[in-house]
Amino acid sequence: MKFYQAVIGTALGLAVTQLSFAQSQITFKSAKTSSSYYQMAVEIAQAVKKDTDSKIIVTVEESQGSVQNVMETAFRGANYVFTTPPALVKLAQNGQAMFKNRSNPKFNDIRALFPIPSLAMHFVVSDKSGIDSFADMEGKKILLGKGTFGANEGAKYINLFGLDGKIDLAQIELSNAVPALKNGQIDGFVTSGSFPAPNVIEASAGTKVNILSFNDDQIAQTKRTKLVIPAGTYAGQDKDITTTSLPVVVYTNSAMDDETAYTLTKAFWDQKKNMSDSSPWWKGVTTDMLSNINGKIHPGAAKYYREMGVTLSENQQ
Repeated sequence: MKFYQAVIGTALGLAVTQLSFAQSQITFKSAKTSSSYYQMAVEIAQAVKKDTDSKIIVTVEESQGSVQNVMETAFRGANYVFTTPPALVKLAQNGQAMFKNRSNPKFNDIRALFPIPSLAMHFVVSDKSGIDSFADMEGKKILLGKGTFGANEGAKYINLFGLDGKIDLAQIELSNAVPALKNGQIDGFVTSGSFPAPNVIEASAGTKVNILSFNDDQIAQTKRTKLVIPAGTYAGQDKDITTTSLPVVVYTNSAMDDETAYTLTKAFWDQKKNMSDSSPWWKGVTTDMLSNINGKIHPGAAKYYREMGVTLSENQQ
């Protein structure tokens, strides 16, 4: 009897061991659950599970923001992935800004995998406001909101373009921007998000709106990345919109093995078409956005890009 119990115990142990080798567990630190970036992380997790036939399981964790995501690389293991703007990784590695006196040598081990939708700036104005350019916002009532990337960027641009003190800033929550625009309480609002942004879709539905474009000089002043929102993205939008953006990338660290990094990257690009069919914000993601990565790309991911004929810079390899 003891012999059979030993045999059964050994068999079960082998089965568990084989299962653990057959399936990799990845932790994906994303954003607040209310954020579109959390939803994107869930979609990526589902895409990876499908593409790898459940050989890689991605568990999405809520985060309070990109700074937290970067900080956690100091004590997370090999199978940790997260989202953050490339600019933040550079600040962490140089011990600057919010990372001053919080530097860690492990920040230098951060490696990129693939880009995801950027945070695109939207200056949305009602057609009846008569606003066709940033200069036209003088004397108009504009909603910036507060405490968000879009609000901070909007305030910065108003100052850069010589409009500080010349705009009537509405004291309304950004969540009320669309009804306020439609009932004439405000002339426009500023928001950021991956396009098509839900609140901009809502604003353009049944009401004619304009979304302001930046010229090259204005983009240069902002020191942000140029992004083009294609014509037809929003109702009544018959031409491309040129705006600024903050690129966002999925990262891991150099401790992740090459095969896992390769498989994750391949799964993302393999499934991007399917993700785009259900969530349009994926349509704007292309391999051209790899140029926004100013640091190292994980060797496993780099292998996939070479196989796909994508040229990487010397700094990325």
